[in-house]
Parts: sequence; structure tokens; C-alpha cells
Amino acid sequence: MRKVVYLVATILVGNNFSAVAQMPNLKKGLEKVATSKPSATGLSEEEVGRGLKEALNNGIEKGVSQLSKADGYFKDPQIKIPMPEEAKGVEDKLRKIGQGKKVDEAIESINRAAEDAASASKDLFVTAIKNLTLKDVMNILHGKDDAATTYLSSNTRTALVEKFKPIIKVSLDKVGATKHWTTVFTAYNAIPLVQKVNPDLVEYATNKAIDGLFIQIAKQELEIRKNPAARASDLLKKVFG
Repeated sequence: MRKVVYLVATILVGNNFSAVAQMPNLKKGLEKVATSKPSATGLSEEEVGRGLKEALNNGIEKGVSQLSKADGYFKDPQIKIPMPEEAKGVEDKLRKIGQGKKVDEAIESINRAAEDAASASKDLFVTAIKNLTLKDVMNILHGKDDAATTYLSSNTRTALVEKFKPIIKVSLDKVGATKHWTTVFTAYNAIPLVQKVNPDLVEYATNKAIDGLFIQIAKQELEIRKNPAARASDLLKKVFG
């Protein structure tokens, strides 16, 4: 049991012992948990698992909340949704002929649709976290800095695509993305001698929105690993002594 608790403590600080050294109280807490008997700490394997699940839920809550806000996608350069790669030539040509505003409107509206749909992911993540087994917990504990994100991706991506598609479609219509998209490609396809292009907007926006979602979740996982005190609850305080 001491080994399991110590592993939880280690993974949640991201194996960053230099960071631990700068937090004497946390360091003492880790040493106490690692060297105490189970009866002294009052921790069971179930409580350790619950502690990890709670930390992940906190990260999911914050990550999804951030993406659901205005500019959650649009103002984050790491996850902002651009025009599709196959439509790069469309964007370049339209900007050259003074149609850049139409392109900008299309890009912004796609990101607004992703922000509008992001909150729909939370329930799927919560279910996946609830279903974590002790083996899953140990794999995450022993895994890389994005091990929990990888677990969530492998267990929720297919369901996310199915759930997101109809929501994205409604969101695209609601924020005007469909209209802007049609305007852009109608303008482009009217240019003489160009090869006509019109990627599937719903498919593209769905996959890019989910890609951005996992990037944001990975950021939150890294924060949990580096700074467990940032999301300390009574249970996590107990885990850390």
C-alpha cells in the first residue's frame, strides 16, 4: 500500500523532485505517506484511486470550462482551428484578391462553434474516469506526463465524434459558420480555372474541436502532475499527509 500511495504522490508532482524541494511542507507530507503504515495514514487502495480520479475530474472541469468560454479556441494559438490544410490555397487566393474578411469570418465562426460544443464532452470524460480500474490507475501512475490524456482519448474519442457531430452541426448553423463557409467557397470556386474545393465542414470542425479538447486536457494533466496543491481537496490533502 505504501508503494501505491508513494506512486500517486510521485505522479501528481510530475516526478519533479526539484519542484518538491522548493515546497518543504509537501515534501514532508510525501515522506510521511511513503513511510507510514496504512493504518497510520488511514488510506486504502480505493481512497488512492478516488484521489486520482478526483484530481482528473478537477482537471477536466477546468479544461472544458476554459474551452467553453468565448475565445477558448479562437484566442489560443495552440488549438485555434484554421482553414483546412486542403483549403490553404483557397485562403491564399481569396486574401490576394481582397476577400480576406470573408476568410477571417469563416475561421472565427468555426472556432465559435467549437467553443459552443465543448461542454458536451464533460459527461463522457467523467464516465471514463469513473470506469478507471486499479490497473488503469497504475498505468497512469507509471506512464508519461500525458498518460491520463492518452487513456481518455482511447476510451472516449469514438464516442466524442459521435456526440460532437450533431452538436457541431447545430453550433455551426447557430454562429453563422455554415453561411460564412459557403460564402468563402462560393467566392473561391467562382475564380476562373481553379480546381473546385469544398471540404466537409462538419467533419473537419468536429475533429479539430476534439483535437483541441485533448490538447487542453493534456495541459491540465501536466498542471495536476506539477502542482497537486493547486487542486487540493480534503481527500487529496489526506493522500499528501
